[in-house]
Amino acid sequence: QVQLVESGGGLVQAGGSLTLSCLFSVPGIIHSIETIGWHRQAPGKQRELIAASASANITNYADSVKGRFTISRDNAKKAVYLQMNGLKPEDTGVYYCNAHIVYIRGGYYVSNEYWGQGTQVTVSS
Repeated sequence: QVQLVESGGGLVQAGGSLTLSCLFSVPGIIHSIETIGWHRQAPGKQRELIAASASANITNYADSVKGRFTISRDNAKKAVYLQMNGLKPEDTGVYYCNAHIVYIRGGYYVSNEYWGQGTQVTVSS
């Protein structure tokens, strides 16, 4: 079973920094990690995509985090990261990573999109 496990969340003061990590566990051999993304769900709001990476050199950010957050990936380590600087109280929420992973198991290719369980980030003013 594919698992994505986020870590690195916590409580931080406004202006501070956090780095979120998302590690993949796959029951087979990873063929490719396609688009990966970090999503945020603020209290009482819908989940929104805030950072995405189609490859190491192709990234996109929501306007609300552009210039402050950086998404990166390490395919060899089966990991994706979100470096968050200049945190604001409005960045508070549960952060989820997701990834489209293609892996090989039993001679078959399995391609699907997977989600982590989320990690809480709270920014105090």
